[in-house]
Amino acid sequence: MRLHRPIPILIILYPTLWGLFAATPALPSFKVFIIFVLGVIIMRTAGCIFNDIADRDFDGQVKRTATRPIATGDITVKQAVFVGVLLLVIAFILVLQLNLMTILLSLIAVILALSYPLFKRFFAVPQLVLGFAFNFGIIMAYAAQINHIPLSAWMLYLATIFWTISYDTMYALADKDYDLTLNLHSSAITFGKHNLLIMSIFQILTIICLAVFGMLQHYNTVFFLALVIITVLFFYQHKTWKKGGIAQCIKAFSDNHWVGLVILLAILMQ
Repeated sequence: MRLHRPIPILIILYPTLWGLFAATPALPSFKVFIIFVLGVIIMRTAGCIFNDIADRDFDGQVKRTATRPIATGDITVKQAVFVGVLLLVIAFILVLQLNLMTILLSLIAVILALSYPLFKRFFAVPQLVLGFAFNFGIIMAYAAQINHIPLSAWMLYLATIFWTISYDTMYALADKDYDLTLNLHSSAITFGKHNLLIMSIFQILTIICLAVFGMLQHYNTVFFLALVIITVLFFYQHKTWKKGGIAQCIKAFSDNHWVGLVILLAILMQ
């Protein structure tokens, strides 16, 4: 479940909170807020479980994942499936407290979360699918709050998809050599020697989409100053992963939680 590593949870949670607080000038109810926070945590942990089930034949051959409990045999696939299904049931009980549109969208969210691990076997940029999955909480948040999905929501979702491709490419760089050996696909492999350029392009697209989102929302100067701050953060992320090594790639990825926090604070200050 990897609850001892909260940073990836934050990176998924922040976009959901962006959508939740941006959907309407009124604050979300405490009930809706708790449902979405718990929903993100539960779905992320369930996603980790089913990812480890799908990758059980690969994880033992990769230094970063060799100690995962299914790969080591400490937990059986049957046990993992039981816990994963239990988490999905809890998540579904939570979403049943929301409106019909959000309930229907949750089915898409589950499909995205559970199918992502399969894409690295045949799709050149599985990080694109990860972007769809990680950030679908934005769409669900708008549905829960206002029962429709405006253009601003889609623009915010697009921004986070570009953002995910950039930060998860940094993460994928840590496993690049292993993925090549195992014949798995990742953006780090596909982008190759152009990794820096392409990641930078996706980060620029992230900022552009966020700027358009801010204009559609009629946000004040604070939000656009936040875009300047995350531009600086993106720059330092590149300095980090370019140092090389698994730890530096993971740190560059992890530092993206600051991006999420900065944008959330900017939205709250509107």
